[in-house]
Amino acid sequence: MPEPKTILTNTAPDVNELRLDPLDVRDERFDPEDEYRPEPPAEPVPPAWVDGSLRIGIHTSISGSYLNALESARRLGCNALQIFSASPRMWSSGPSRIPDSDAAAFRARREELGLGPLVIHANYLINLAGMQPMLRTRSIQAFHDDLVRGIALGADFLVVHPGARGEAKIEVAVATIIESVKQAVRRIQLGKLRILIENTAGMGTAVGSRLEEVATIVRGLSSLGVGACLDTAHLFAAGYDISTEGGLEATISQIEQTIGLENVYVWHLNDSKIALGGKVDRHEHIGHGQIKAAAFARILQHPKLGASITTGMPGRPFLLETPIEEPGDDRRNVAKLWELSGEEGPAAEKGFSMLTAALKKKLTAHRKKTAKAVKDAAKKALQKKKKG
Repeated sequence: MPEPKTILTNTAPDVNELRLDPLDVRDERFDPEDEYRPEPPAEPVPPAWVDGSLRIGIHTSISGSYLNALESARRLGCNALQIFSASPRMWSSGPSRIPDSDAAAFRARREELGLGPLVIHANYLINLAGMQPMLRTRSIQAFHDDLVRGIALGADFLVVHPGARGEAKIEVAVATIIESVKQAVRRIQLGKLRILIENTAGMGTAVGSRLEEVATIVRGLSSLGVGACLDTAHLFAAGYDISTEGGLEATISQIEQTIGLENVYVWHLNDSKIALGGKVDRHEHIGHGQIKAAAFARILQHPKLGASITTGMPGRPFLLETPIEEPGDDRRNVAKLWELSGEEGPAAEKGFSMLTAALKKKLTAHRKKTAKAVKDAAKKALQKKKKG
């Protein structure tokens, strides 16, 4: 069959027939929407400590620099730490904020070291249950300042003692504590910082020696995500016998029925110089007090205090507040906890201690001077009374 002939023509095609709707044009090599399309926001990277691992730390000093606390924790073989954000025994008279550059340097160095959680202990003078207007106002302001500094440092938890009720009824004191915390938090975005109410030993009229009292405060502040910090020395002095296997199980059962283990985010591990139910707060080196080393091994290895259970705890932070009376006490207590846990912790720097021989000598002289001043003042007061 002959091929069809191609007929050429000078007639130009109709321009309108060739005009295409731009929206119908789809060049597979280019999509106008690809010219600028923002990347989706990155998933937040969880902190290094939120991995279910055992976290052991100690209260470290910020003397000289906040960074010193991080280096001390590292050199002592810790992977967590607690600090004060300012002097714990003075009402602040200066700026409450930390310079941005100092806070940024602290956060960056902490991330480098992988230390966490970072727990801040609030000022000791704070009395959130105080009935005297001036004391309560100063306490709320001091707690507010601790929160501001904690946020700047990137802290995970801020631990505070509930306070003393004086002559007030316990119900009134608990309600006052709840309201005081709410006032302190006003105009603050807490972010990841979580407030923790610490149990007490029961000295005087201190609130929080009973788990039920801590639980009531935590429930009253549930809208703020407030949790609890439990101190072993305080529990023991308040009458909870955690020194025996049966006593520990009974105490854990009471925690579950009151506060709820899911609301206990931090443990303070301290042995006690005081006998069971003594209602006095006196910490002792691990294994040298009334609670004994075996009890701490049970606590550190207890399956209900880990991250694998339904508590939702991301890790197991256990922090020491043991005395440092001799150089090396701090390092030895940290090492003891790792030993009792059955796990291997970070390597500690041989010979390091926050208390040096020179510092001990200086502190001893200061204590003697202070004791003499107190004694002299008491003597003068007595002489004045006799003359009157």
